[in-house]
Amino acid sequence: MRATVRHEMTEGVTAYEEKPREQWLFDYPAQVALTCTQIWWTTEVGIAFARLEEGYENAMKEYYKKQVTQLNTLITMLIGQLSKGDRQKIMTICTIDVHARDVVAKMIAQKVDSAQAFIWLSQLRHRWADEEKHCFANICDAQFLYSYEYLGNTSRLVITPLTDRWPCLCPFPPPPFPVLIPPL
Repeated sequence: MRATVRHEMTEGVTAYEEKPREQWLFDYPAQVALTCTQIWWTTEVGIAFARLEEGYENAMKEYYKKQVTQLNTLITMLIGQLSKGDRQKIMTICTIDVHARDVVAKMIAQKVDSAQAFIWLSQLRHRWADEEKHCFANICDAQFLYSYEYLGNTSRLVITPLTDRWPCLCPFPPPPFPVLIPPL
């Protein structure tokens, strides 16, 4: 199972730019499509930071506009006819995209211009390593190898600081309800 998920992810990451995202996501199972969109979010924010460093002041704002367009496209798709699995996949990608959009908006509002800023480093960032053909999850200075375990196509109500870090804390998917941790 893990080898299959890893193989599909290898193909999904590579094929992401070959066709429009809203078509590409139907070519892959939910877990692969979700993870690959997160890998590409990390990549595209990295590109925006590189462009900022080159002196292009509107790089992050332009990427934000791209995010809004992608999100609007997915929302339009949800209005149409979809299978139950595809609808769940797109709703989950929408939830992840809203979080990603909000992170970029916050970085724009705070005038963040470096990929080394804590607001960016503190995000759960999925990264694809071409050399190793592996996905890694990074947060702050920690790096974890993606385990390629089957996670299913479950809904996500919201992404919070706790659920965003869940894969780093536990190999199981987050619960479908808010987790309240009592203060110490």
